[in-house]
Amino acid sequence: IKVRFNLAMDYITIALVVWNFGVMGIISIHWKGPLLLQQAYLLIISAMMALVFIKYLPEWTLWFILGGIAVYDLFAVLCPKGPLRILVETAEERNEPIFPSLIYSSTVMYTVAMAEGEPVSSYNPLNSSAGSSPNNSPQDRAAQPDLEPEEQGVKLGLGDFIFYSVLVGKAATADDWNTVMACFVAILIGLCLTLLILAIVKKALPALPISIFVGIVFYVCTRWCIKPMCDQMALSQVYV
Repeated sequence: IKVRFNLAMDYITIALVVWNFGVMGIISIHWKGPLLLQQAYLLIISAMMALVFIKYLPEWTLWFILGGIAVYDLFAVLCPKGPLRILVETAEERNEPIFPSLIYSSTVMYTVAMAEGEPVSSYNPLNSSAGSSPNNSPQDRAAQPDLEPEEQGVKLGLGDFIFYSVLVGKAATADDWNTVMACFVAILIGLCLTLLILAIVKKALPALPISIFVGIVFYVCTRWCIKPMCDQMALSQVYV
């Protein structure tokens, strides 16, 4: 800290800060705490895990892991014997929440208009550690009006955020903001498409495949096509 930020700090202060930060995170995630605080800690955990992958894994290994984990996500969530599908079904049968450190609760509600002219209904997704799924029917939710904020809205697995962060972080190592923004937009496009499909099929879906594959395509196109073109245009003083 002293060398990087030119800030002097003793070991006692560092120990107190780390202790308070860690204990507060454990309490907010595994017991009770404001939803925004829980979300912040989960995002910090995801970013730290992504930094470990980016720093210690070779480049091609990282890209193979991104592609492989997206394919595995399809199997784990959609196959009848997939581990994540079994996890979601078991939690629904027992009427128990999934382990809180595996789930990011967004509390974002989305609205679906039924094709046969029924009234518009809101669906609360329940997710495994790598996807999204609708929760109970409107009648079931009417019978359970006192839901906690964490039990409402779209729920994404923490693994999704880790590999989203890996993709964006790897793009940031290219020292090109166009590549970073392209990967960021690709992840948002993938999430929107996943939520759209979720509203149609109303069952657990993997949240990684669309975002990761679109992100890889955007990364390759931006890094190896758009960036050289922009650099050449800048050297030639050509502006569009």
